[in-house]
Amino acid sequence: MIIDSHSHWLPQKIIDNSSFFSKTWGDIERHLELMEKYGIDKAVLSYPTTDAHLKIGSISLTTDHYNSAIAKIIKRYPEKFIGAAILPYDDKNELINELRRATEELGFKAISLASSYNGMYLDDKIFLPVYEYARKNNIPIFVHSQIVNPIGFERVKDPLLTPVIEYIFDITICIGKLLMSGVLREFGEVKFIFAYFGGTACHLSDRFNATYQMLRGINFVKDLGANPSDILKNIYVDTSGDSKHTNLLAALKLVGPGHILWGSDWPAKKDIAPSIKAINDLNITQEEKEGILGKNLLSLL
Repeated sequence: MIIDSHSHWLPQKIIDNSSFFSKTWGDIERHLELMEKYGIDKAVLSYPTTDAHLKIGSISLTTDHYNSAIAKIIKRYPEKFIGAAILPYDDKNELINELRRATEELGFKAISLASSYNGMYLDDKIFLPVYEYARKNNIPIFVHSQIVNPIGFERVKDPLLTPVIEYIFDITICIGKLLMSGVLREFGEVKFIFAYFGGTACHLSDRFNATYQMLRGINFVKDLGANPSDILKNIYVDTSGDSKHTNLLAALKLVGPGHILWGSDWPAKKDIAPSIKAINDLNITQEEKEGILGKNLLSLL
């Protein structure tokens, strides 16, 4: 079984009101053809983050439209797509109401959050009720890097550097803030799934530990109760269409094969076969490969 943990579909209204996305992002039939071609049994539909709310008028209106549109897709293809609901982060009173509507009425099985919102990261107190709800109802949270004003954007606005560097470091900072705030320990049962291997988090585990121990020795950083890597190993990461082994090996070292999920990043990345081959070429057991390709995610759902 192959389950795609990282794919996208956008309703036409979102596409029409965003700065970047083309009609390809709204072609569900092409998506199904791709799944058939590569033997993908199911796919999670998560939000790639857009700036559509600026033209639509509000976060709440965008959320309502997106979730309602995704609900129609998962109702039409219940065996193929898994919905991850977005939330109106600008209205704390409506945050849980929309989460309940999505999961209890519309059939969503997961939550889709961005790594940050206008500089507000996921350690903000507004999200704590979301994590409590996710823990109570065993709902995984997919975290996609923020593409609208990610970290560093106020200094460097570049069509290549922003997606290559700033997207990746925005999700890295997100994980770091969840670590330092205690959210990852307090909500240890919550399945946080970070796109793009969690940015650079897997590559920084040794530096996290060495620097933390040094700073603890002079009482310059608070006591986390464990080495950072011991806490970070509980997160999940997706492969986001990567076909090289550099990130996979770093992820295997930090989180292990049971916490890695294969993802295509369709339709941003259209050449799917190499990313599947990269998993099958790993020097791990067949059972572990099958876990990464789908069974790990199946167990979370």
